[in-house]
Amino acid sequence: ESLDEFYSALLILGRNCNCPSVLANEHTELLVRDPFVAGVQKGDRIAIYLPVIPELIYAMLACARIGAIHSVVFAGFSAESLFERILDSQCILLITADGFYRGEKLVNLKQIADDALEKCKDKEDFVVKKCIVVQHLGDKVKNNHGQICCNILQLFWNCETDMRWDVLMKDSSEQCEPEWVDAEHPLFILYTSGSTGKPKGVLHTVAGYLIYTAISFKYVFDYHDDDVYWCTADIGWITGHSYVIYGPLANGATCVLFEGLLLYPHVGRLYEMIEKYKVTKLYTAPTVIRMLMKFGEEPVRKFNLRSLKILGCAGEPINPEAWTWYYNVIGNGQCPIIDTFWQTETGGPMMTPLPAATALKPGSTTFPFFGVLPAILNEHGEELEGEAEGYLVFKQPWPSILRTVYGDNERFEMTYFKQFPGFYLTGDSCRRDGEGYYWITGRIDDMLNVSGHLLSSAEVESALAEHSAVAEVAAVSHPHPVKGECIYCFVTLKDGRELTQTITDELKNKVRQKIGPIATPDYIQNAPGLPKTRSGKIMRRILRHIACNEKDLGDTSTLIDPTVVEVLFSQRCQAAA
Repeated sequence: ESLDEFYSALLILGRNCNCPSVLANEHTELLVRDPFVAGVQKGDRIAIYLPVIPELIYAMLACARIGAIHSVVFAGFSAESLFERILDSQCILLITADGFYRGEKLVNLKQIADDALEKCKDKEDFVVKKCIVVQHLGDKVKNNHGQICCNILQLFWNCETDMRWDVLMKDSSEQCEPEWVDAEHPLFILYTSGSTGKPKGVLHTVAGYLIYTAISFKYVFDYHDDDVYWCTADIGWITGHSYVIYGPLANGATCVLFEGLLLYPHVGRLYEMIEKYKVTKLYTAPTVIRMLMKFGEEPVRKFNLRSLKILGCAGEPINPEAWTWYYNVIGNGQCPIIDTFWQTETGGPMMTPLPAATALKPGSTTFPFFGVLPAILNEHGEELEGEAEGYLVFKQPWPSILRTVYGDNERFEMTYFKQFPGFYLTGDSCRRDGEGYYWITGRIDDMLNVSGHLLSSAEVESALAEHSAVAEVAAVSHPHPVKGECIYCFVTLKDGRELTQTITDELKNKVRQKIGPIATPDYIQNAPGLPKTRSGKIMRRILRHIACNEKDLGDTSTLIDPTVVEVLFSQRCQAAA
């Protein structure tokens, strides 16, 4: 089949292989043999900014084999986001590509990477020495008329830093001895949004993380040698790390690797892939399921999905309607739904049903996985027994728990352990019903869960506040039929400025440039004032009610100016129109 088909469809790795690091054998030399990159050693940090292509997997496993620590940055993030992550983890090498297509849209990844490195150069502690570039598109870049127009690397090339992947690989040896490391040696850093606005570098280690992902993959998906497994997550997120790469390959699994959009070039693309490769185990996100629901059952009927045995979902709570549609339409009422709850910090599922062993309830993540001890606390830190709702915590560590926030252990302790000493705080609220089933009910902090990706309200607010017309801003979550949640922003402008369509567009572009398209607000509302306590704290709880047009606000006695609430309600209709 064509190279395009290979890149966008099937990658079989790991057959008859007990250790995933061995799979990188023929690719690891590019990090150790070339004189320009000589010096990459155990413990060095390597930034990887690639689309979902085989070279991304090769690079990650190459790092693991020689004891380097990879830091994968989602290819949809902006130059600013890439710059922050490179600088925070002090990466000495960047691996990127010329570009890729997201549907019909060309993403010039090399230009974004160049912009990030330029920002790094202004910093005294800048340490990136070289940039390895995968020529993914080559001469296949087309203009708006579908004509071949250029080669990105001919336009964006820095002779001082850039090196071509294919040139480095041409004469590389097929042998690379692994670097033996301690069980607690860092495997990777993966950044997740923090409530302060600065992303947290979650650090996972070799042995504990691999043990948990390997075992959880085997039992949660009931994996067998004749299975074909497909996780649709981007590798730039923890689901991609754990259940596209490490967990499946540690079990020698046959996996589908997909580059592109699940609705392109037609709405039945996901079903087409399942039929073509006879996928037996599918792991996707509730936002994907809701997106497919919009197009109804007709596209499903065009394809044969009888190979499916298990359907999984992760990233955010799944509503019962989407769960039922997933079960009845895609699974034909025959496949158990494995609704997993976990986080970047946990490394693998903490709550999950086991196929054919757990009685299911639509929307419930059911029970804890092996060795996981959850608890529900009230605001005073008292453990609630039986049927209850409150803060979800865990009472003891598990193998793949994060070991620290890279470079900031104090933040690690403050975020996860200070509020309730002796417990790991998830940041989620949870309900346990009379039969002991757990139901995740949402975030308890100022985080935003958009399409299963956790974003910080402070991060979004910081980007918007950079606009010259903005005096103050607050961002909250708002229900969305496809994404689960979207971002609703209340913006107070400086005197004499009006919230025109031009300013609204500029504000959205600010967020896209600073964070990435995924963080673009759906709603921006003019806010002459914001509801605040007498100490000056913005009451985001009230703003969430306003965004949803819910008049029952609860206790508002601490507001310094209650009249601002009515003003915001009166202007809400314009923003939500």
